[in-house]
Amino acid sequence: MMAAVLLTVSAGTAAYAFQAPQTTTTPPAQTPPQAGVDPRPPNAKDQTPAVAGQTRAPEAKKNVAFDVVTVAEGLENPWGLTFLPGGKMLVTERPGRLRIVNADGTLSPAVTGLPPVDARNQGGLLDVLLDRQFASNQWIYWSYAEKRDDGTNNTAVARGKLVDGAEPRVDNVEVIYHQAPSLNSALHYGGRLVWNRDGTLFVTQGERSITPGRMQAQQMDSLLGKIVRINADGTIPKDNPFVGKEGVRPEIWSLGHRNVQAATLHPTTGELWEVEHGTRGGDEINISRKGKDYGWPTIAYGIEYAGGPITGGIQAKEGMEQPVYYWDPVIAPSGMVFYTGNLFPAWKGSLFIGGLGSKNLVRLDVTGDKVTGEERLLKDLQPDAERIRDVLQGPEGALYLLTDNPKGRILKIVPKK
Repeated sequence: MMAAVLLTVSAGTAAYAFQAPQTTTTPPAQTPPQAGVDPRPPNAKDQTPAVAGQTRAPEAKKNVAFDVVTVAEGLENPWGLTFLPGGKMLVTERPGRLRIVNADGTLSPAVTGLPPVDARNQGGLLDVLLDRQFASNQWIYWSYAEKRDDGTNNTAVARGKLVDGAEPRVDNVEVIYHQAPSLNSALHYGGRLVWNRDGTLFVTQGERSITPGRMQAQQMDSLLGKIVRINADGTIPKDNPFVGKEGVRPEIWSLGHRNVQAATLHPTTGELWEVEHGTRGGDEINISRKGKDYGWPTIAYGIEYAGGPITGGIQAKEGMEQPVYYWDPVIAPSGMVFYTGNLFPAWKGSLFIGGLGSKNLVRLDVTGDKVTGEERLLKDLQPDAERIRDVLQGPEGALYLLTDNPKGRILKIVPKK
């Protein structure tokens, strides 16, 4: 039984635009960042954005009133969500369970047949996605932390045929992608899955956090710190940017990423927008373009969590992409979607991103490749502030959220009654 648990009202103002350059050698001197929606000072007080408005966009409220409804609860650290035909959903729980959520919010027993996951720290069962022809073939895809025989682990992607029923299961399971090399780390798996318009599959990844992994984000014979593009069966698309180049992994689509926690296609351009965790003051939005280098760890905004400059100590370098937008202080982003529905006309075209650290829903005004305004929603989400792990648009145009805690919930944002 669904029950409304929160009412929130927001109001709007206008905002200005900026253009983030694709490459630059040194960031030009700028006026100090605007106050934006976060009154706290930046961690990197001596850094300036490459262009005005690249961070701390002005507050832009939209006068949208809505209810937040609990659809399902009692989930242990839910991580990924997708919608099944007929009103059901699939949701992952990081400890390793995949559940079918019925239209009334009840949860199925754990789906059997999945390979084991390494459910330590940030690892476990991650994203889930339906095959583009699910109605006829019932195939689903999921990402997870895969433990190897030598005790190391890596991000992996598997697929199988979903069989619904009293004891749901997946049949014909095959692992179609293994990140390489494997490392002894329980951090920075990435793991979001996004279908490209051409039927290929994007897999976001991290560089596993530890120093040996971090430095491989720039190495072309490694899949760490990369977004990869594969075919639905795990084979390599012939038009990937580095196919046929000696010493380069052909799966690579873009490189120089830290820990990509969400990605989505732009509804007009079809380009892959992604958001990744930086260090203290370096969370950023990028447009992942074919063959481009996003700089980690050579360039980065923010500082090390332990203090001091990032490995490269610079924020820009020729041949490396600037982020579209970054946060300092950070929000710890996870989950993102461009809103295209009709339930909230004022939000059409907005980019929504979940906040694990900020514990709210971030709404961004986007014009072209520019962020022009920012709004923070659900600041007082009851009963307690909750980490938002995933954000999706439902078939009916509502926004769905996953809250990441030991008794996690699926929430739905609908127009205020």
